[in-house]
Amino acid sequence: MAIDNKEKEVLNVPHLRFPEFTEEWKETKLGKIAEITKGSGISKDRLSEYGSPCILYGELYTKYKSEIINEVYSRTELDSSLLVKSKANDVIIPCSGETAIDISTARCVPFNNILLGGDLNIIRLKNNDGGFFAYQLNGTRKKDIARVAQGVSVVHLYGENLKHIRVYHPAIEEQKKITRLLSLIDKRIATQNKIIEKLQSLIKGLSQQLLSSENDWILYRLDDLAQIKSGYSGTQVSYQTPYKVSRIETISKHCIDIQRIGYVECIPESYRLNVGNILFSNINSIQYIGNTAYLDKDYGLYHGMNLLRIIPNTTIVRPRFLHLLLCTDWAINHFQTICNKAVSQASINQTALGKSRFPIPPMSVQQQICSMFELTERKLDNEQEYISCLQQQKRYLLQKMFI
Repeated sequence: MAIDNKEKEVLNVPHLRFPEFTEEWKETKLGKIAEITKGSGISKDRLSEYGSPCILYGELYTKYKSEIINEVYSRTELDSSLLVKSKANDVIIPCSGETAIDISTARCVPFNNILLGGDLNIIRLKNNDGGFFAYQLNGTRKKDIARVAQGVSVVHLYGENLKHIRVYHPAIEEQKKITRLLSLIDKRIATQNKIIEKLQSLIKGLSQQLLSSENDWILYRLDDLAQIKSGYSGTQVSYQTPYKVSRIETISKHCIDIQRIGYVECIPESYRLNVGNILFSNINSIQYIGNTAYLDKDYGLYHGMNLLRIIPNTTIVRPRFLHLLLCTDWAINHFQTICNKAVSQASINQTALGKSRFPIPPMSVQQQICSMFELTERKLDNEQEYISCLQQQKRYLLQKMFI
C-alpha cells in the first residue's frame, strides 16, 4: 500500500506514502492557498424540520464525527439569501470551543449551498482537496492550531490566525488518494458504531423484557438475598501501598475501574472483595445513586468507604443475575425514589436498601438469562475492541501520512 520514507534524505515527504508518488510536498501558509471567512448567525432555536440544510458550529463536536460530512442533519427556514452558503470542498472549523486542543475539529463539506452558521471559520481552498486538509488540520496541525487559539474559559480561533498556520501538500492526485483511504476507514468506523449501538439497544431490550418487575416470580427482600456491608472507614493515604481500596469513582459503567482506587496502610482481610461481590453507590449525586459494579475477577481490591458491599446468597440467587436486576431501569428508579435527597448529594441507608424487593426465578431460569446476557455482552466487547483497533489505525495514518 505504502512505502516507508524514514531513511530518505529528502525531508519534505511523509514517513508513509503511496509508492507511485515521489515528488516533494510543498510547504506554505494556509492563507496563501485558501480564502478564510466566517459563517453567519443561525441560532439553535431557529432550526426546524423543514427548510434549507445548515450546519452549526456545535454540531462539529456532537454530530459530525468524521472529517468528511456525508449527510447534513439540521435545517432552518430562515431566509437563505441573507446567509452564508458553502461551496463543495469547503473546510469548516469552529471559531470557539472549550479547550485549545479540541477547537481543531475540522470538517470538509462536499456539498454546495449548505448554510454555514456563525462561529464557523470557512476555509475555501483554491486548488487543493478539502478532505486532505481537514485530515491534516485535525492531525499533524492540531497542536499548531491550539497554539494560536486565544482565551481561557472559552477559547477563540480567529481566521486571521488560521492564515498563518504552516501546512504541507503534495499534488492533488496524491491528496485525493490519501483522502480516499482515510475516508474508507471512517466509513468502517461509522458502520462499526452502528453495530455497537444495535448491540447496546439489544441488551437494553433484553433487560426490559427478561427482567421486568412485573414477572410472576417470588419476591425477596434484598437483605434476604444478600448480606449488605459497609466499607472500611480508615484513613486513605496519597501514596501506593499493597492495600488497594475502592472509592466512589471505582464504579464505572457497572464495572470496576482499577485505575481509580485509593490506598490504605493496612486493612483487615475481612474487607477483601471477592469474585461475585457487588459494589453499590449509596452516597452520590441523585443521577448516580444506585450505581453498581460487579466483580467479575479478583482485583486484589478491598472495600473502602462510601460504597456498600452486596454479598449474594448463592443458594437463592446467582450473583450475576442479582447484578443484572440492580442495573434495570425500574431498580434505578426505585433507588432514586427511596434515597434521602440533600442539596448536592443523595444517600440510601442500609435498612431502606435491604427492604427493597426483587423478583427471583428458579436457578435454572437465572442461568439461562445470565448466559444470554454474557453472550451478547461478549459480542459487544469484541465489537468495541475492533473499533478501537480501527481508531488506532486511523491515528497512526494521520501521524505517518502527513508532514
